[in-house]
Amino acid sequence: MQFTFRPRAAHLLLAIDLVGTALFAAEGASTAVEARLDLLGMLVLAFVTALGGGIVRDLLIGDIPPGAIRDWHYAAVALASGAAVFLLRAHTSGIDHWLILTLDAAGLSFFAISGASKALEFKLNPLLATMMGGITGVGGGTIRDLLIGQVPKVLRSDVYAAAALFGAAITVLCLRLKVNGVVASGLGITGCFVLRILAVYRHWNLPGAG
Repeated sequence: MQFTFRPRAAHLLLAIDLVGTALFAAEGASTAVEARLDLLGMLVLAFVTALGGGIVRDLLIGDIPPGAIRDWHYAAVALASGAAVFLLRAHTSGIDHWLILTLDAAGLSFFAISGASKALEFKLNPLLATMMGGITGVGGGTIRDLLIGQVPKVLRSDVYAAAALFGAAITVLCLRLKVNGVVASGLGITGCFVLRILAVYRHWNLPGAG
């Protein structure tokens, strides 16, 4: 089944991408605050958290150079969000753990859906489009965790990548059923976000090796 993205759908995809960029950049910068990095470290972490997954996705689907490199808006949003966290940190006693989790879940949700939608735009089949959504959602966070010396969330017994795949699958399924793009994206974002937050709150884990 082929999907044709009209200009309106392209604008929706860009909006979702930029919102996800801002959310993940803020989350990455907040993680940098917890890790006691300096301003440059915060901006680097904001940049890679926000754009790393999308860059990996674009390389895999053949969109070269990646959209985050071609369009300056992505880098500007990521760096501005990181700088905002740096400026605001002086007015708070610390970064609340649940705030970071919420930003992370929201960024994961927006990026999983934008990744799956862009993969469909490049004529990938539904299964691979869902996988691209997962890669977009977890890629930047994986690079972030490696940079600060943590085991990436995607490798832990945690409902993280699974939530991204779940949200991406909802969107792909809805688009196959010819559901309106805004509705399909909204359902996917909501599904991913709710599953991720519930998993953290109720301590849901995938089966572990040990």
